Amino acid sequence: MGNNRPTTRSKNKRSRNDDNAEATAETFRRILSTGQVTEDDINQLYMVWKPICQGCRVNTKDNPNCFCGLIPPPSGSRKSGLWQKTSEIVHSLGPDPSKDLRLSPDSPAGLTNLGATCYANSILQCLYMNRSFREGVFSVEPEVLRQQPVLDRLARLFAQLHSSKMAFVDSAPFIQTLELDNGVQQDSHEFLTLLFSLLERCLSQSKVLKSRTIVQDLFRGGVSHVTTCSKCGKESEASAKIEDFYELELNVKGLKTLDESLDDYLSIEELQGDNQYYCCSCATRVNATRSIKLRSLPAVLNFQLKRCVFLPNTTTKKKITSAFCFPGQLNMACRLSEGSQSELLYDLSAVLIHKGAAVNSGHYIAHIKDESTEQWWEFDDELVSNLGQQPFGGNSSNSAAKSSPAEPVEFSSYGKTDVKDGHDTDTAQSNSDSSSNNHVKSFSSSDAYMLMYVRRSSKNSSDWHDNSDGQKLETVTNISAAQLNSPLPPHLSEEVELFNAENVNSCKEYKLKKECEINRITERRQEVRSILSEAAAQSLDKQYFWISSEWLRHWADSIVSSIDNTPIQCVHGKVSVAKVSSMKRLSAEAWTMIFSKYNGGPTLCKDDCCKDCLFEVARTMANADNYRDQRMLMRDIAEAALSGECRDGELYFVSKSWLHQWVRRKIIDSPCEGDAGPTASIRCPHGGLLPEQATGAKRVLVPEALWQFLHKSAMTVKPDDAEGCSTFSSDSEPCAQCSIELTEVATLEDSLREFKFRERQCHERLAMNRSISINPCSRYYLLPSSWLSKWRSYINATGKNNAATEPETLCSIINSLMCEKHSKLLERPPDVIYKRGVILQKAPSTDALTIIAEDDWKQFSEDWGGVEAKGILAEIASNICSEEELFGSCEEMPISEDHIYMNNEAINGESRRPIIRTTPEVCEECIGERESCELMQKLNYSNEEICVCFVRGKEPPKSILEASGNVMDPSRRTSKRSRKSTSTNSKKLSVSGSTTVYQLKMMIWESFGIVKENQILHKGSRTIEGESACLADLNIFPGDILWVTDSEIHENRDIADELSDEKMDIEKLEEGFRGTLLASNISPQVVSEGCFN
Repeated sequence: MGNNRPTTRSKNKRSRNDDNAEATAETFRRILSTGQVTEDDINQLYMVWKPICQGCRVNTKDNPNCFCGLIPPPSGSRKSGLWQKTSEIVHSLGPDPSKDLRLSPDSPAGLTNLGATCYANSILQCLYMNRSFREGVFSVEPEVLRQQPVLDRLARLFAQLHSSKMAFVDSAPFIQTLELDNGVQQDSHEFLTLLFSLLERCLSQSKVLKSRTIVQDLFRGGVSHVTTCSKCGKESEASAKIEDFYELELNVKGLKTLDESLDDYLSIEELQGDNQYYCCSCATRVNATRSIKLRSLPAVLNFQLKRCVFLPNTTTKKKITSAFCFPGQLNMACRLSEGSQSELLYDLSAVLIHKGAAVNSGHYIAHIKDESTEQWWEFDDELVSNLGQQPFGGNSSNSAAKSSPAEPVEFSSYGKTDVKDGHDTDTAQSNSDSSSNNHVKSFSSSDAYMLMYVRRSSKNSSDWHDNSDGQKLETVTNISAAQLNSPLPPHLSEEVELFNAENVNSCKEYKLKKECEINRITERRQEVRSILSEAAAQSLDKQYFWISSEWLRHWADSIVSSIDNTPIQCVHGKVSVAKVSSMKRLSAEAWTMIFSKYNGGPTLCKDDCCKDCLFEVARTMANADNYRDQRMLMRDIAEAALSGECRDGELYFVSKSWLHQWVRRKIIDSPCEGDAGPTASIRCPHGGLLPEQATGAKRVLVPEALWQFLHKSAMTVKPDDAEGCSTFSSDSEPCAQCSIELTEVATLEDSLREFKFRERQCHERLAMNRSISINPCSRYYLLPSSWLSKWRSYINATGKNNAATEPETLCSIINSLMCEKHSKLLERPPDVIYKRGVILQKAPSTDALTIIAEDDWKQFSEDWGGVEAKGILAEIASNICSEEELFGSCEEMPISEDHIYMNNEAINGESRRPIIRTTPEVCEECIGERESCELMQKLNYSNEEICVCFVRGKEPPKSILEASGNVMDPSRRTSKRSRKSTSTNSKKLSVSGSTTVYQLKMMIWESFGIVKENQILHKGSRTIEGESACLADLNIFPGDILWVTDSEIHENRDIADELSDEKMDIEKLEEGFRGTLLASNISPQVVSEGCFN
């Protein structure tokens, strides 16, 4: 059974076309010889005889009967066009508006984030979810709303949140009315405080009592700052003053629970010593106590948790991310200054959360309880999620918290605790004996930023209570669902209803558009499949039609216009045999179906095959065969000519290199570009034969038959290029003028070669870049090292490297070394040292000037346009030196017993240190000015790299100490090899000249983990002190190597304690809400009507 298995290895591979090509060529030869075109010839040349293709994966071009691959299989699809996946076609229609609708009427709506407006969205959701505040806003008169743009936008926003069918509402109109910057993150507490102040001013214009004082009635309480004399017991006069508050700001640093923070807030401060209080009753400074007393509490009690602390050492802010525990029920009766006989219970209604470790960034979300359903919801801008019965997720029987980006925090001051992702839920025993509940739920979070509690009304208490102004306010609890879903006032409901109607219409239009598109695509697919099923012409005897493959492919994949068969037409208006791979043979039935719907044309049927084109192709093929035969014969003759086999008869010159390429070129049907210019490279500019010794003028003699073939082919390709095809017979003489010029050039080259050889002989040591020994009794001269380097490259250049630039004349070089102001030398002479008993130039490879002998200078002056008398004379003088200065430092030369002996002689005055004195003298003034400018330019760098090595020990390796101590020259090359060391670790840091030492130490802290205070920073043997100086002040250049050690004196701490959340090198001022309507003293009434647009 295995032997009968079909072979599929080459199923989809095309068969070789050798047989088909030979049959086609034979057909054309027969047409040319007989002068007739039969039906069999047409079937052969137009490939009508090929079988109908079935089952191949791609559409075959060389078979006009193949319609495979135009459409995918029934279960397949394509990336674009008619056969895309249905889901992708629907996606191209745009977003589905129905996906933006609320899942259910009970689900709250979110608010769009315009970039960095999450802080405002969270506060707005907290205010909206408070029924009393929401209804107070809804109760504002329409004429007041028209006068107050901010209030009007807030009412419209609340109306959208209340009755809109959308899952999220656009907050842009309200944010733009406040003139807030969408891209700047702000503090939510500061936003709430300023918003309350602005709303109080706006609502004061209302005549509705419920609306005019809704902010004060719900959120305002009273406190007093009481100072009590410890001697007489009397309180200060200012203690009787009651100040308003809208939230209590509580410390969280070092505190774990809300009770501890409240105790800290109401704690008593002792005023003693230098901080004593002056008592008017006692008429002297006495010890006293100071505390805050709560006089009245609002219906909605907000606690602002002070997680943002200021670091005075770095003038930055840091966020406290410790866990903080707060109860679901809070009894504030004992916190009031005058106490309360009944319970004053508050229920947790909202938790504002700040995600992220930085102060001026991160993300705000809000967890808020629905007053009617007791369900908690998470408001994360547009996304609103149900959390169940607990503020952080879970239900009454499971205390698991909802996820948050903060790290898990363990907290166990209450009972059993379940912790998850930074939030947990505790069950603790209630502190109140009169409470109806035996347990109070407690929650913990490391990101909670604001807590909102709502006062609860008990069955024994009245439904009304007096606020600080004596006005009566209905409590915000025990609200029915019918009250919560009360209808909007007419001036707000009309806009919302219109908005909802537009959304419903958008959903209907999208649905209709989607159905129409799917139906259209389905119909088109059925049409294409039905026509292609009838496309193949089954018989050669029946009528068939030709159609462009390109048009057919577009038609099968997309919507196209009328039929276009012009690409497959020949110049005679019929079917071109040259386009046989670009057309298909359609059956009469399929052509009728396509043509009846799309029209177009032209119609090309079975009888429209062009016989004129067939005869033309036959003649072209015959000419090609003739050319190939001649080309093969001429190639053999050319190979013989290149091998030196001369034949009898007339001979002609052609370029040898050109003929080599012509022989190697593949034989084709007709002449090509490569056949042009057989004598172009051997023709001189004067029109004659170029001498053979010229570059590229090598030539070879070829027979007359070959030359005529080459000449004819070249003129066929480029008829106007007579110069490239000039005829040079074997007796042609080279151009006399070119011969003379070549002789002169050769003479000049010989003379230059001799001159360079003489230069190398006369200045042997300088040519080999070797230092010369200096004799104090001789005269020497100074030359620029750069000029000598050019001279050395010039005289040593030979052969192909003979393109070195000739050095400048010495006269101009010497003049460039003199200052115009004082006519003195602008470069200091090089240093010289004793080395092995001789005096040598210390650093000839890096010095700007090089010492040369007097004979060298005289010869240079003669050869290179110098004036001998104007040379820079260098004389060797000497000064008595100290023992340390005699042979230089230990870095220059190692010390041995011989050196000690020589040092003793030096002390006796028998040895002197050499010094070079120049004529003319060195101009120290001009050199000082130049070096100062160069130093300033080097120090004015930006975003360059320096290397910092961390040394784990008291002393650094010698290699690092030497590299760190050297003065870095940005122009010199440095080694890129890394030297491994077990005691050091290095990092490249990007710095600028203005980077301070403090900023550099912060970079080192971040790179190596060394606390800033423990860093001992060095450059060479010098210790870098202080932190305020910049790198330019300390002469630290790009590429310098610094090394640092860790003193390990101070304890390690997190770099976040030192760094702000912003980049160190950018001091960004906290603008807050400056420039917005929240911080403006202008009445909101004067805001332009443009806010409504």
